[in-house]
Amino acid sequence: MIVTEIKPVTKQKFQIELDGQPAFVLYKGELSRYHIQKDEELSEEIYRELVEQVLTKRAKLRAMHLLEKMDRTKGELRKKLEQGGYPSIAIEAALDYVESFHYIDDARYAARYIEFQKGKKGRARLKMELLQRGIAGEIVARALEEAEEGMDAKDTIRQMLQNKRKSKEPLEEKEKQRLYGFFMRKGFSSSEILSVFREIGDKE
Repeated sequence: MIVTEIKPVTKQKFQIELDGQPAFVLYKGELSRYHIQKDEELSEEIYRELVEQVLTKRAKLRAMHLLEKMDRTKGELRKKLEQGGYPSIAIEAALDYVESFHYIDDARYAARYIEFQKGKKGRARLKMELLQRGIAGEIVARALEEAEEGMDAKDTIRQMLQNKRKSKEPLEEKEKQRLYGFFMRKGFSSSEILSVFREIGDKE
């Protein structure tokens, strides 16, 4: 492997490219310690030592630090470590490490997220947001099923409508259209929204 580029990230940190591809980030002192110079060869032995000892240890510490600040999904944590310039081997080792202690648990995260958001959003919106956070589809589906017993979409719409509308006046067509769009964006189905609108119309 040839060191094709050494790019400064900060005054103390440098992005190392091997054979033209970004490989990892090292501190200034580590460049000297491992005699890493541009256009010089990096032996397989030194590469393994850097990845398996220096960078994997650093990735684990970084993962722990990120989780201290807030709960994250496995996908979110992986993305953060990738942004930090860690090689994939170090990233996967760090993820396995924190997962082994249950510091990350996508099933737990999904259940908590649904519990916190279910009074504000519909099933479709919850599903989309959890998938965007990198949680596997089967975990999301299971979490939604388990939460479904305590979730009544129409009750949620009624409550949100009550909070949103201070007026007791009948819903005008323009307001219905605006509210319909609002609830659709929140992930409720057309049939659920229209059913509640019909209930209101019957009462009026």
